[in-house]
Amino acid sequence: MTAHTIWTIGYEQATVAGVMASLRSAGVEVLADVRALPLSRRPGFSKTALAANAREAGIDYVHFKALGTPAEGRAAARRNDHATLERIYAGQLELPEAIASGARLADLATERRVALLCYEREAHGCHRTLLRQAVLPEFEVVDLLPEET
Repeated sequence: MTAHTIWTIGYEQATVAGVMASLRSAGVEVLADVRALPLSRRPGFSKTALAANAREAGIDYVHFKALGTPAEGRAAARRNDHATLERIYAGQLELPEAIASGARLADLATERRVALLCYEREAHGCHRTLLRQAVLPEFEVVDLLPEET
């Protein structure tokens, strides 16, 4: 069996150029946006702009809304209440649309080099780690940090 790899990256305190540079350096082919709400106050990180920036960097963009964290989970993450985040997100992953999106993500990640994107800079405090553990447990993981630009 061939081992597969999944990359992750957060854009907290980053620039679009720094994120794209890290993704390109890692050879990422697809940016999987796993935010429920692909909006950001940080310039260039809302869905339309992010997709355009990824495309310009030679990276495909796919939004997996159903794999995002519900509002209560995001609030728990902001409070650093990881136990509540885990409980809420586990429930999210049981929804039919999340199961279907998870299967689609797994298929994509076995065929191409995919990076999961969310806000938090450090993967250990972010739902993208919970997602990876639940949906891609056999994958090797590389947690990227945005390059300084």
